[in-house]
Amino acid sequence: RETAEKGFLSVKNNWSLQFDNGTSFRGIAENICWESRRKDDSKYYAALHQNASVYNYDRMLAEFAENGGNIFRTWICPWNLPIDFQDGFNNDRYQSDPPHLYPSAVRRLDHLVDLADSLDLYVMLTLGMGNFRSDNIGGVKTTDEFFAAEEAKTLYKNRLRYIVSRWGYSPHIAMWEFLNEVDNIQFNGREKPISSKAIVEWHTEMATYLKKIDPYKHIVTTSISHRDIPGLNDIEAIDINQKHIYKHTDLIPSEINAYSTKHKKPYVIGEFGYEWDWQQNFDDFAYEMELDFKRGLWYGLFSSTPILPMSWWWEYFQNRDMLPYYRGVRQLSDRMLLNGKGEFKPLALKAGRLEAYGVKCGEELYIYLYNPTNEVFSSSVEILDIIGNKKEIQSFDPLTLKYQAEELKDHQDGKILLKDLFVGSKKEKLYIIK
Repeated sequence: RETAEKGFLSVKNNWSLQFDNGTSFRGIAENICWESRRKDDSKYYAALHQNASVYNYDRMLAEFAENGGNIFRTWICPWNLPIDFQDGFNNDRYQSDPPHLYPSAVRRLDHLVDLADSLDLYVMLTLGMGNFRSDNIGGVKTTDEFFAAEEAKTLYKNRLRYIVSRWGYSPHIAMWEFLNEVDNIQFNGREKPISSKAIVEWHTEMATYLKKIDPYKHIVTTSISHRDIPGLNDIEAIDINQKHIYKHTDLIPSEINAYSTKHKKPYVIGEFGYEWDWQQNFDDFAYEMELDFKRGLWYGLFSSTPILPMSWWWEYFQNRDMLPYYRGVRQLSDRMLLNGKGEFKPLALKAGRLEAYGVKCGEELYIYLYNPTNEVFSSSVEILDIIGNKKEIQSFDPLTLKYQAEELKDHQDGKILLKDLFVGSKKEKLYIIK
């Protein structure tokens, strides 16, 4: 199989990953964190989310792959792939079983890994805390003990050993993510948060152990919501750092650049969205939700991250037929990788009131422009880098996937000035110069 020949993914640089055979990879990503639940707690979208005939891995992942997605994030948790939870699944796919590891959940994860393989998709598998409170398996009572008690650490290492031995064979597990939003676990409405030191020591110990027992050396990561935990971003055995951004999608480029530069490893936005509150009626601001979805993808494509920002609310966007938008992002991403062989050089641009981002991949330049205003106006874009002689410019429409030849008007002293560009209100334009 082609995948078997490529091997496993590892970090190439802050912009891309690579397979064992040297092929570069960049993640066109989405959160598909769980399948439908028996009873969803959304005020407006419970009926949508509970639709098991639509929101199951087989259908969701096939549609995602068909539209250009190549990596998704999913959770092991009490209601999804609950491999070590005893009951209370809120999900008709799982049955209670007396053993410590529950066969119906293990079989479902077996199926998910096989499905990812068949669709050529890659998984960021969020392992979670597991059923650490279970008295049947020698668990502990509190989250403080989870991070500090030797008994809990031993239990978690046993869990890691089982997960690696059962599913670690697959190249389609792109990375293990320890915990989702560990800062929310740390605080969780408490007067006295869990010690940051204990959390960092736990991650250091578990990441080191996981690297030791995993013969295929999968990428290791963990995530925060929005509160930094001192030391967490600098753990040697963690390959990729992550945070989640809601309501501030415009900050994605600067956050990625700042964190990857400061901590000298790739930075990923593991969740993003216009709104985080699942009790809101998203249809009241559906236009803004869709704009935000698109903008986050382009910000990621033109920022130093190996996995593009991963939108949340997968059911909502699938229901609004937004998945085809991934096709244009994937097409341009593949072209960048082909020409640059996984290497990206950011370009310095001057664009007036437009937002402008650019990269050089091989001999091609890629430009993304976004008009954040409510106006339509003419603007010029100057590429400040000296990039040599270029003869052609194309615009790219991510909806039609069509390229249109444009006139390269001003080109002198190795610099390029694009004049009289019109970008619609809250619209993007993409250009390739070669």
